[in-house]
This record gives sequence, C-alpha cells and structure tokens, in this order.
Amino acid sequence: MFVDSLSEISARYTTILCDIWGVVHNGVRPFPQAVAALTEARRSGLTVVLVTNAPRPRSAVEGQLAGLGVSRESWDRIVTSGDVTRDLIQSGPRRVFHLGPDRDLEIYDELNVELVEEFEANAVVCTGLFDDETEAPEDYAGQLKRIRSRNLPFVCANPDIVAERGHKMVWCAGALARDYSQLGGRTLIAGKPFKPIYDLAMREAADVRGEPTTVAEALAIGDGMLTDVKGAADYGLDYIYISGGIHAREYGDGDAPDRQLLTQYLSDHGRQPVATMHRLR
Repeated sequence: MFVDSLSEISARYTTILCDIWGVVHNGVRPFPQAVAALTEARRSGLTVVLVTNAPRPRSAVEGQLAGLGVSRESWDRIVTSGDVTRDLIQSGPRRVFHLGPDRDLEIYDELNVELVEEFEANAVVCTGLFDDETEAPEDYAGQLKRIRSRNLPFVCANPDIVAERGHKMVWCAGALARDYSQLGGRTLIAGKPFKPIYDLAMREAADVRGEPTTVAEALAIGDGMLTDVKGAADYGLDYIYISGGIHAREYGDGDAPDRQLLTQYLSDHGRQPVATMHRLR
C-alpha cells in the first residue's frame, strides 16, 4: 500500500521506531517533511524513538541532530547501535584494537578496556573505515586476513554496509564485518537488524509512556532492506518502507520510483510493509 502521509496509518499505533540516516536526514541536511511528520505524531500522542545504527552513544547523535537543525520536538528518545554495542565490548576481552575514525572513540567512554595496536589486541571493535571518504573495503583485505589469522572476535558497531552522505554513498563498518565473516571470522553485532537494539528501543518507549509497549502497538520506519526492514520483520513489527533511501536507484529514477518495479523489488525480497512512502512526511 502506498500512502502520502504518516497520519494515514499512525492512529493504529502508540509508538514509532524511526530510522534516522536516510529517513530524517542524509548526513548533510535534514528532511523537513520527515521532521514535521514525527513532530506531528508526537503532538497527537505517539511516542517517537529514533533507532539508528550510528556507532556512537546517543549523546553524540543528539548533538549531530541539533547541528543539522532537526527539531528536538520530533523525538522522545534515541537508541543507537553504539549504545547496545557497548555491552558487547564490556563483556569481551579487555585489550581492544579500534578500527575506525577517532570521532567514534566516545563508544569506549567509562568502559574497562585498553585501546592497543592491532598486534597487541585480543579483540577488534570496528566503527567504520578510518577514512570513508577515500577508502573502500578492499583496502582492508590484508588487515582483515591478519586479524583472522589470530582468530580475533570482531565487534561491529554499525551493521550498515553503506550510507548516503549527501548524494554520495560511503562504506560503513558492516561492509568490513561482512568481509571478515566471509573469511570465517567470528563477528558480534547488536545493532539493526538484530534483536538487542529493538529490545532497548521498546524499553525506552515503555519508559516514556509509563507502561509496557507491545510489538503490536509499535510501527517501525526505515529505508534499509537488510537492516531496518529485516530487523522490523524479524522482531514482528509493522513497518513503513521509505523507498527514497539507499535503494532508490533499484526501481528507476531515485526521485520518482516506478511503482511496478518497486513492488517487484519488495516481492523479490519477500517483504510486505504495511505501507510504502517515497519520503517520510
């Protein structure tokens, strides 16, 4: 079912679990209609929890949203892959090699771990590529083979394979986790599409509402087929598929999708969203 507005179906639910990157903003600018839709949903009594695969704690994402001009009135709580990944880090080996940019180092704040060089580590925590503007996963082939030769656990803080930054696709930590897994390495992931991040999002919603939130009451919104859509479906949530996100070029013009191609695309992936929108509004 194609809908033009979130309000067409939101009255069935008490809670919205909404992706951020690709739905609320593109890493460079916010999508004003999406922000307005979430703000209006909150005003009508719904609880909005933003659920993102960002590999940083929620405080960092709050700062990013403020910097982009996303209204604080559009959400109640934020849950990040970084939040749930901290539990994996805390329960693992103490000596950790950080694979990713320095901007993600907040993920270790107040954790009992020691950041060391690759050859000293007993585990790897990957938050992304060191430079996602110029590098690609193949640049890490040799390093991943070295890590695999020592059979180190590989904690992935951002399961996304790619993300759209402005009009450019950039590689994410999920691409390196995928390649490490293909080498036979053990990967540990808690963000979307896996259960821990949804458990936390539902607890946050219940805390806001002051009462338990059931799966039947929650509506997920997202654009990533392998993360947002798969995660929502596996958790038993109804979901809206945002077709204008990272898969937009799969069904014609990214700004004007061919509905027949889009319907076939969803069918090919075995997905049945309760609604499809080009952009959240």
